[in-house]
Amino acid sequence: MTDIQIGNRKFKASGSVHVMGILNVTPDSFSDGGRYTAVYPALKRVEKMIEEGADVIDVGGESTRPGYKKISDEEEISRTAGIIAEIKKNFDIPVSIDTYKSKVALAALQAGADLVNDIWGLKYDSKLAGVITEFGAACCLMHNRNHTEYEDFMGEMKADLKESLEIAHKAGIADEKIILDPGIGFGKTYEQNLQAICKLGELRELGYPILLGASRKSVIGLTLNLPVEERLEGTLATTVLGVSAGCSFVRVHDVLENKRVIQMAEAVQRWNIAEAGGQ
Repeated sequence: MTDIQIGNRKFKASGSVHVMGILNVTPDSFSDGGRYTAVYPALKRVEKMIEEGADVIDVGGESTRPGYKKISDEEEISRTAGIIAEIKKNFDIPVSIDTYKSKVALAALQAGADLVNDIWGLKYDSKLAGVITEFGAACCLMHNRNHTEYEDFMGEMKADLKESLEIAHKAGIADEKIILDPGIGFGKTYEQNLQAICKLGELRELGYPILLGASRKSVIGLTLNLPVEERLEGTLATTVLGVSAGCSFVRVHDVLENKRVIQMAEAVQRWNIAEAGGQ
């Protein structure tokens, strides 16, 4: 599996899990809406996430929670581009723009973003793949659908992701610039979300690094019957499962806690591998 190049950094595709810290610069995010819409609090949040061990910062300007209201390209750009420019000016860390719109991605990449995190896997905006190619940026292609009807859930998820990969390849996006995301919470029922988490390892068969984004999501809330602000333990459980399945990235709100649980899970894995090799 090819390592992933994001900005000026290369990340191992296997053997270690990297943390993508979430920075929502939206007034209506399901988790922390309104807290980081201004430059100063956003930069303080980024500084804290870097101190806690974040490897990538993911900036989102439009909430994509269930039932979200779409905003104009101009509004999304006004929320994100300036903050991305300030992050790149003040910190040496790869930055991702969480958008499915080519105009927003263009403005973000011009501001210094290194990765486009697309919840529609290049299928919403036909111009987005070309923008990514133009800047030589990395991309995260997420699985998504407008419905939850599947005959063969995992088989169809893989087929959908292969369609996204075909779009990327036709646009000239290199393999070392592609990450795949199963899309927990998008186009899936509660049971299908559990299945996707359980079978993360199967997605590695596609040959690309996998990002798991389950942090504080409804599958955790429904399982534990807990509100958004009390879903840390559930998130950590999904992160451990991600480590076990061979994911390369986790996208999370709580960087420090997830970083620690990754370190512990990886230590156990290394011991297990060493022990197996010695027998």
